[in-house]
Amino acid sequence: MIAQKTTMVNHEVVNDQFIVQVANENHLRLAETICKEMEQSAKARGTGIAKRSPIYVMEKMLEGKAIIATTLSGEWVGFCYVETWDHGKFVANSGLIVHPEHRKSGIATRIKAKAFELSRTRFPEAKIIGLTTSLAVMKINSDLGYQPVTLSELPADEAFWKGCQTCVNYDILSRTNRKHCLCTGMLYDPEEHKKTEKNEKWNFLKESKLYERWMRLKERILLRLHLHDRQRKPERELEPVH
Repeated sequence: MIAQKTTMVNHEVVNDQFIVQVANENHLRLAETICKEMEQSAKARGTGIAKRSPIYVMEKMLEGKAIIATTLSGEWVGFCYVETWDHGKFVANSGLIVHPEHRKSGIATRIKAKAFELSRTRFPEAKIIGLTTSLAVMKINSDLGYQPVTLSELPADEAFWKGCQTCVNYDILSRTNRKHCLCTGMLYDPEEHKKTEKNEKWNFLKESKLYERWMRLKERILLRLHLHDRQRKPERELEPVH
């Protein structure tokens, strides 16, 4: 399992085993290996990771639109990249892949969280989307605030759906006019979350004001009881008998 303790070093997440960071030119050498693992993983699962070329992955690295996890010695552990659609209205965190030796280590969660952070930083107004058949990825997305959506709520951009053509289940998608697939569509809408945060803040303020009113009322009641007790008390207490 991944060690729980982490520190931030030059925008990198470092722990006892792995480094998770925005990919750069130093990671270009890993692009071909990552692409081969994507292809093999898709074949083994019998379903969907859109096939990408090493050149495409390299471009994402150079654009600062990819997250990579490596060991401290520089061997690749996991990868994910960011794509934009409909002129930046949508952002997808795509192509999540973890080296077979490091699966079930928790590193996928760390990569997705870093990709989500990158997407929110670079494209704060964009809706973040995902298509997946993986229950584990659905759980990660849900924890980040994604909601399941119908496929019609995803980009209408033809280039977005073109990436699905290399999936073995593409015929299902095409036969149903993009209404159904084995993949589940998920979406994070920043506007909806702003509304939720605003409502939560308002509810907190309302609860705080109610609490303050209750405390003031309580103080007044206690003060009245105290004054009432004092009025009933005899002016002189009987002296004890010696």
